[in-house]
Amino acid sequence: MIKKLILKYFPSEERFWEVFRFLLVGGGCFVLEYVLLYTLTEYCGLPPLYSAPIAFTVSLILNYFLCVSFVFHAEHQSRSQVVLFVVTSLMGLGINQVTMWIFIDLVGIWYMFAKVIASAIVMIWNYFTKRFILHH
Repeated sequence: MIKKLILKYFPSEERFWEVFRFLLVGGGCFVLEYVLLYTLTEYCGLPPLYSAPIAFTVSLILNYFLCVSFVFHAEHQSRSQVVLFVVTSLMGLGINQVTMWIFIDLVGIWYMFAKVIASAIVMIWNYFTKRFILHH
């Protein structure tokens, strides 16, 4: 019954588990990034738009290794795949920064709420771009 439910929403059972692993890794990396953002801003005195890319980068490095080994099982990366991963990650950082700026400076919400919104947008970007890169 569970397999039937999975196959109703996913093309295969493996794709379901891949998405599950992606959300698990992404959730852990989000917590790391969120804690680093708060720590760098509140305890180190950095402005949120400075602490956000630092936290993003640390989380991204861990996320890369976990995605390659645990999520997508794509341990052997070509040079072009690594370059594309870096480029799309930098684009994700840009999306993160623009979203943070819009919600902090233009909308006026607390930077930690802005981070949740930015992370949701970047998560969608990351899944589709990383999956494409690591499977081609």
